[in-house]
This record gives sequence, structure tokens and C-alpha cells, in this order.
Amino acid sequence: MPLSDHEQKLLEQMEQALASEDPRFASQMRGSHVFAGRRRRWLLGGIGVLLGLGLVLVGVSTTMWVGAAGFALMVASAAFALAPARATPAAAGGKAAPGGKAAPGGRKPGKKPGKSGFMSRLDERWERRENDKPW
Repeated sequence: MPLSDHEQKLLEQMEQALASEDPRFASQMRGSHVFAGRRRRWLLGGIGVLLGLGLVLVGVSTTMWVGAAGFALMVASAAFALAPARATPAAAGGKAAPGGKAAPGGRKPGKKPGKSGFMSRLDERWERRENDKPW
């Protein structure tokens, strides 16, 4: 059963409110473009692990340094595959700084770089929610 026009408008408003309140969650719920990047990282990491394993096997028959390089490649590839991808400000729903460039470190323009970390992100979210209230 299709939604009425009123229901579709309400649904769109709820989606916009969700995207402004929690852009990371909204981008995860949007679709497969998130999985495409993750799949690419897993594929490249898997290829790197296999190449590293090949170097380890070659290193067994030749010299220890080739095996050590292969092991290092395996560890680096696994870390690359399992690490979360960095989100760009445009992909995360953030706003770009004036001039079309993002502020360094993904922070808002005009903010001092001295305060960073978990608590500053919580403060920014709280301020954003307080500013976006309709009343």
C-alpha cells in the first residue's frame, strides 16, 4: 500500500531531522555506498595479506629479510583492511569552510585547535542539537 502525500512529506522531514542530528548513523542507513568502500578496503587488504604470505614463503627458502618484509606487509594489509575508513566532511554531512575547503581536522571554522577529543565532539553535538530545536 503506497504512502499518502502527507505521509511521504512526514517521512522526508524525519529523514532530514535524522541526517542533521546524527549524520554518521544516517549515512550508514542510506545504502550500499558505505559497503562499497569497506568492500574495497577488504579486497585490497586481502590481496596484501596474500602477497605478504607469498613473500614469507619465498623468505623461508631464500633469506630471512624477505620473510620479515612479507610478514610486515601482511600485518599492514590486515590493519588497513580492518581499520575504519576516514569520512570526508561532505560524506559525513559536515559543512565545508568558506571557499569550498574543509577546515583542518574536520573542525568548525573559528574553533580553537587546542580542545579536541571525545568531550569536544560531545560538546559540538550538544550545541548542534540545541541550535536546531524548532522552538
